[in-house]
Amino acid sequence: MKVKEVADLVGISVRALHHYNEIGLLIPEETTDAGYRIYSDENLETLQQILFFKELGFPLKKIKEIIGSPTFNREEALSMHRKMLLEKRSRLNRMIETVEKTMKHMKGEIQMSNNEKFEGFDFSHNPYEQEARERWGDGAVDKANQKVGNMSKGEKKDFEERFNEIYRKLAEIRHTAPDSKEAQEGIEEWFQFLNSMGSYSFEAFKGLGQMYVDDERFTKNIDQFGEGLAQFMCDAMAIFADENGR
Repeated sequence: MKVKEVADLVGISVRALHHYNEIGLLIPEETTDAGYRIYSDENLETLQQILFFKELGFPLKKIKEIIGSPTFNREEALSMHRKMLLEKRSRLNRMIETVEKTMKHMKGEIQMSNNEKFEGFDFSHNPYEQEARERWGDGAVDKANQKVGNMSKGEKKDFEERFNEIYRKLAEIRHTAPDSKEAQEGIEEWFQFLNSMGSYSFEAFKGLGQMYVDDERFTKNIDQFGEGLAQFMCDAMAIFADENGR
């Protein structure tokens, strides 16, 4: 199959397939003299595996590492995918039920307890933690985790409110120049906040900002505060790090 045919079959962009090829994640079986990329059935099986991992939040770099390992077993991987997807479905079903109950509660049809209002939410696992450990070492991550873990419920609530407040303020100025005084003051506040929880060097801070745009999971979450915020923060964080890390 040609690249356009694969893209139409799977429902992803031709650009994504080209990117997978460029980074060595999914290399077509052959390329014709005319330059057409031809994908084999084996290529399609690998693509399916890639998309399963991607659905579960694995970054492309990690997916390449996993499926490129000599010990990789596709059947074992599929079994793992099934287990994780079932867990994800169960959690989503609980959240859907919570949404439906909340709608009835708002209409006065039922009464919800405070516990029922938060059924299905699970923040005990941070999907980005391992990636952070690999980029910046265990020290900063462990320090931050320990600090959050030792907080009281009230302190955690204050922490979350402060976190969201900073993002909302940055979203309000995301259309300004990233090197403007206003933007740099906002980013400095973000830098100080992060360092109140862990230990981020200017280099690590700049790398974190780059991850905001390189990793679509980060981009999606950050842009919930305002479209384009992730790119704005990436640019502003790079300028802040370069200016202050000299």
